[in-house]
Amino acid sequence: MRSYQLLARLRLVPVGIHLLYGAAQVALLFPFADEAARQRRRGIWSRQLLALLGIRVEASASEVDALESGLLVANHISFIDIFVINALLPSAFVAKSDVAAWPLIGWLARRNDTVFIERGNRRAAHRMQEHLLAALGAGKRLAIFPEGTTTAGDRVLPFHGALLQSAIDAAVPVHALTLSYHEADGSRSAAPAYIDEISLMDCLQSVLQARGLVARIAVTASFQPPLPDRRHLAHRAHQAIARALARNATSP
Repeated sequence: MRSYQLLARLRLVPVGIHLLYGAAQVALLFPFADEAARQRRRGIWSRQLLALLGIRVEASASEVDALESGLLVANHISFIDIFVINALLPSAFVAKSDVAAWPLIGWLARRNDTVFIERGNRRAAHRMQEHLLAALGAGKRLAIFPEGTTTAGDRVLPFHGALLQSAIDAAVPVHALTLSYHEADGSRSAAPAYIDEISLMDCLQSVLQARGLVARIAVTASFQPPLPDRRHLAHRAHQAIARALARNATSP
């Protein structure tokens, strides 16, 4: 067991170097790149990071390639979810304001079109909705985690519908994505779960100690405009993801 822990710590070194490499790209190249170029670099960097973490991504290429724009709605297990989605569908994200304070990752998030949620602040919430509406109206792809927190991946918590209002107002499609993590034998893995009192570093080490991790991402439903009200839209997206997650738990 100790050898696995030592190896995991050693593997943190190239992960840290890759984060610094990403920061250099954002600082030096992103200011001069157009949106398409930034998305390509974001996708390549995320795939490289997942490879360093020992995570292989499984997805249907035909499903993913069809999602050119709109709002992506996914269940939330780990901070790694962001990189799994970005590996295939480079997007701007909506995140809690405390992510902005994370070392380096927060800096990267702030400079990669992330919109931060400031809870208990109506004026900030209004500004956030304006940012989301403008981005979706401009044809950008946005991703949200409407549970508002993470789980161990064994269930889906109720969805908050407020963030879906921007898609309704912008009249863009909403795509429900199901995320799950699995061991090499196909069983569900709790290694990436960023829950309870687990620290960011502990979660990273848990991932690096795992062997043959697989991240599955599936498009489980797509809702086209005109969309229902946000409460019904949130319920339908939640049900689609919950059913898919239940199937994932019983399939190899």
